Amino acid sequence: MLEKSDPFENASGFLTRLAKDPSGNTLALLAAAILPLLGLVGSGIDMGRAYLASSRLQAACDAGVLAARKQLGTEAAVTGNIPSDVAAQGQKFFNLNFRSGNYGSENRKFTMTLEEDYAITGNAEVEVPTSIMTVFGFDRVPVSVDCQALLSVRQLDVMMVLDVTGSMRHTNDGDSQSRIESLKAVVRNFHAQLESAKSPESEIRYGFVPYATNVNVGHLLENDWVVSDWTYQSRVVDSTETVSSPSTTYGNWQYVSGLRTPWVTINEYDATFTPSEGDTEGSWSCGNPLPPNTWTYQDQLVSTETVTNPDGSETVTETYRRTHNGTRYHQYRSGENCIVQSSTDTNYIQTYDRVTSDNQYERNTYEYRPVSFDVSNWRNDFEGCIEERKTTEITDYTNVDLTQNLDLDLDTVPTPGDTDTQWRPANPGVIYARSFYNSGSGSFTKEPVVTTSTFAATGTWWFSDCPARAQKLQPMDAEALDAYLSTLAPYGATYHDIGMIWGGRLISPTGLYAAENTDTDGSDRARHLIFLTDGQTEPFDLAYGAYGIEGLDERRWNPSSALTLAETIEARFSVACAEVKKRNVTVWVIAFGTHLNDAMLQCAGNGQYFEASSAEELNKAFTSIAKSIGDLRISQ
Repeated sequence: MLEKSDPFENASGFLTRLAKDPSGNTLALLAAAILPLLGLVGSGIDMGRAYLASSRLQAACDAGVLAARKQLGTEAAVTGNIPSDVAAQGQKFFNLNFRSGNYGSENRKFTMTLEEDYAITGNAEVEVPTSIMTVFGFDRVPVSVDCQALLSVRQLDVMMVLDVTGSMRHTNDGDSQSRIESLKAVVRNFHAQLESAKSPESEIRYGFVPYATNVNVGHLLENDWVVSDWTYQSRVVDSTETVSSPSTTYGNWQYVSGLRTPWVTINEYDATFTPSEGDTEGSWSCGNPLPPNTWTYQDQLVSTETVTNPDGSETVTETYRRTHNGTRYHQYRSGENCIVQSSTDTNYIQTYDRVTSDNQYERNTYEYRPVSFDVSNWRNDFEGCIEERKTTEITDYTNVDLTQNLDLDLDTVPTPGDTDTQWRPANPGVIYARSFYNSGSGSFTKEPVVTTSTFAATGTWWFSDCPARAQKLQPMDAEALDAYLSTLAPYGATYHDIGMIWGGRLISPTGLYAAENTDTDGSDRARHLIFLTDGQTEPFDLAYGAYGIEGLDERRWNPSSALTLAETIEARFSVACAEVKKRNVTVWVIAFGTHLNDAMLQCAGNGQYFEASSAEELNKAFTSIAKSIGDLRISQ
């Protein structure tokens, strides 16, 4: 008989054997670990993509606020006006650096905020969809970054070399102020921009060199940097003689008899208005002819008296009797009316004296020649302009020997007692242009001239004017700046080289003022020289300037030189500019109401020159410089 087995009894045995058999554990463990592994790997992949998006988003945020802050510039801190394109510029740069959909991102957002200190802060956000983490319920990863851009000014020296020649009195078309007053206003605004962008630990120093035919720097020089004796184109008295010169005067009028009517109005008519170019008011005049005069007089000698003076000369007094008859006329303007009047004399008799004197005076005969003067009291006796130290006529401007042309040497400190290395005080009151007359006629005479004539004292003529004092680099608040700018007045002719030379000397970190200008405490100073002119080189060989009278002293030029005097000045300007830039000074050149010539363009270099035809354009030029001077950086 067959027995039927119990199925549960068999199953129980299988499970018991399975539980005791370890050969299937690996598969079970692997199945159990799939989800944790998927979460670990998936989060790494998705978070890595989110990190890449965050890094790129941070760079885009930084680029956006930097572009916006640069567009904002420095002027907004002064005027309070925010250019409308600031936000657009920031958004543009953000978009360029993080395009929509980068790394599969969605919902891109970028916002900017202008802070009270004129920093620009930004916030950028995107959402990065997940690829694997969706299994666990995470569809996207939010990414958000912050950024801030700040424009600040740290250690900075700014030397302004300013043309203050006579043409700065002119007013550019469309402007309401003269060039000199427009310049002052723009410099005030420039100063305010830099000061508002200055960080608390920074220092900004400002220097000024007003220039024309010369520069006024005497007060900045040490005593032993200046000669105690110097020779000037002047004159001395050769001899003296006594000269007689008769003169006649009329006086002592006395009424005797007769009738003279007062002035009475006989006619009125409209005055004529004549417009005047450049003068909106024009002018009024009375042009109608007057009736013919019938007025006559007759003189009769009454007496004569002769007096001998102590010096032997004589004075003769003749008394006359004058009889007037007839009518005379005159006219004058009163507002827009012309008034015609008449007066009639009838046997109107007066007496008067005619006095003739034989005056005597001492007349000098002068010898015009170079004359040596004691100028040891130069600091008190003179205005402060100078004559430059030793120089030569340069024939090769590509290879200038500064040891022979110390006027172009910015750094060498004078040796006491060595007149080649020392400066000479300008002494305009003793200067005479031999042999030119006050009318301008004549020609240069190198040899001494003995004459009773008076030659032109061109040291005091307008084109030899000494400008306002230069100022070394120093911190200035708005009040100090206003006080300095008030000293600037337009006068003199245009000599660009002397302005560049002394601008370079006052900012050089290795020269006359190295102790004040050198970098200290490991902090590098940024150095900028702004050269502004409103005209081309305009020299006069008769002028007395930093090189004496050019046509007589012939220190750097003479009338037979291969170059004109203007070309010589521009060539030396170029040498001086190159020397300035060798001292790690950034040079900016601005032409205000004029054009930039080749020497100016080469001096400034690319992107560092401006032509401004109006005060508005001049302000834009200075604002552009202020932006470039500022330190634009990410602050967080």
